[in-house]
Amino acid sequence: MTATNKRVDKSNYIDTDYTIGQDNVQKYIGPVGVDIHNPVFGLTALSVILLVLFCLIFDETAAETFGALRPWLTTQFDWVFAVSMNIFVLFCLYLIVSPLGKIKIGGHTAKPEYSRLSWFSMLFAAGMGIGLVFYGVLEPMYHTLNAPLGGSGLLDANGNVKTGEAATEAINLGMAGTIFHWGLHPWAGYAVVSLGLGIFCYNKGLPLTIRSAFYPILGEKVWGWPGHLIDIFSALATMAGLATSLGYGATQAAAGLNYLFGFEADNNLMVVIIIVVTCAALFSVYRGLDGGVKVLSEINMAIALLLFMFVLLAGATTDIISLFFNSVTSYVRELPALSNWVGREDTDYFHGWTTFYWAWWIAWSPFVGMFIARVSVGRTIREFLLCVLLIPTAVCIAWMSVFGGNAIDQMINGYSGVQSTITNWTPELSLFETLSQLPFTTITSAVGIILVLVFFITSSDSGSLVVDTICAGGKVDAPVPQRLFWCTFEGLIAIALLLGGGLGSLQALAIATGFPFAIFCVVMCYCIYKGLKSEKV
Repeated sequence: MTATNKRVDKSNYIDTDYTIGQDNVQKYIGPVGVDIHNPVFGLTALSVILLVLFCLIFDETAAETFGALRPWLTTQFDWVFAVSMNIFVLFCLYLIVSPLGKIKIGGHTAKPEYSRLSWFSMLFAAGMGIGLVFYGVLEPMYHTLNAPLGGSGLLDANGNVKTGEAATEAINLGMAGTIFHWGLHPWAGYAVVSLGLGIFCYNKGLPLTIRSAFYPILGEKVWGWPGHLIDIFSALATMAGLATSLGYGATQAAAGLNYLFGFEADNNLMVVIIIVVTCAALFSVYRGLDGGVKVLSEINMAIALLLFMFVLLAGATTDIISLFFNSVTSYVRELPALSNWVGREDTDYFHGWTTFYWAWWIAWSPFVGMFIARVSVGRTIREFLLCVLLIPTAVCIAWMSVFGGNAIDQMINGYSGVQSTITNWTPELSLFETLSQLPFTTITSAVGIILVLVFFITSSDSGSLVVDTICAGGKVDAPVPQRLFWCTFEGLIAIALLLGGGLGSLQALAIATGFPFAIFCVVMCYCIYKGLKSEKV
């Protein structure tokens, strides 16, 4: 379904004061075949090119700049991210129980284009694939050793592992702190952007681009510079969020190749990995959404499920299953305290982890939101929100319980390999250290590398389609060379930032672009409400 090639149906609007000027919409969209939407395309491309050149030419200055940017943003504006994410969760919960939840994305006659399995595979692979593989072992272990909310970690003052209730309490609190970052809050952020695009594009007939969601407050000005700036920020945030994930993927894949084959995990190897994966993503982009992204997403889910089941069955199965249910209980119990931003003393957790995560997820939300909106036509808002919020949260809890719980069990039984990746801060090795204590280590480690690389490709190709759609004025059928352009520059950004400061630079850029978009998304909640109120329930 291509919203940009159909006329706006004003009969969708009950409120007579809320109408759309069709002439301005058509002027904004332009004739079929004109796909470079100036000035969004030009300014976004120029910004990306300048950023790449700056990081490559002035690598030391780039490292210093981005190195100082991240702590400043996370300490000075932590409340902005915390308040924004809480609003997203509450807004989504309201829509689920509200009569507005009966409204269908695409109108009451719309039918789903994808099966639930294909739909879920695509939204999950786009949502947080690389992050789960990178942090699945590391984060549960880290927060169990360094408990949030002022809690006591798993080790006593002498560095020995606690036992009994003290150990259980430390593990449950650590798991709650981990799930908080991968549960309702990030998926609520994705859901808000998805709904904004889905309702205003597929129900109201506006272009499939971020600015369309702000029509209720900007009116016809949405087609001018206010709208241009929204789309430019959205495209840049998407590129930054993707570059961060690509950096994680390259780092972990390089560590895995070093672990298995002895390749030196330096910048050269990571650059080669990014180039190879970008080439694969280019082919997927060339194939399009159904021929490339959908197929890769389903393959990825199969590989992830295979590795998940192996670790579950080969590891401490009984303890892992128990940990899953305890983690759910702990997460629900600690959710209010973890969501609070006032008077936090656990600054390492709140600033070093939570604020960064919220910025990263928000930076990702234009990409994931637009992608999910495109594949969610025909779902009711209630079905959409329940699936997008609850199912991925349950899967994330299961994933963290299996991989993180297995690592924690290994440490309790005397293996300190994963603990050393935290002490020496080599997080990219955490997964492989855990797999080393299970059967078929070489095979499972190779599967882990493949999983990272395929997640890498699906993030890059689907992200390219989204950035291209934003910069082409909402057109989903832009020329292939245009899509390839953005895919290529996503890889170049990841390379440039890795060379100009490493993962710290990638994280800082994600936070910097996520900050303004957090404010945009809060305003978008109001716009969505206004748009839904004009629909016939």
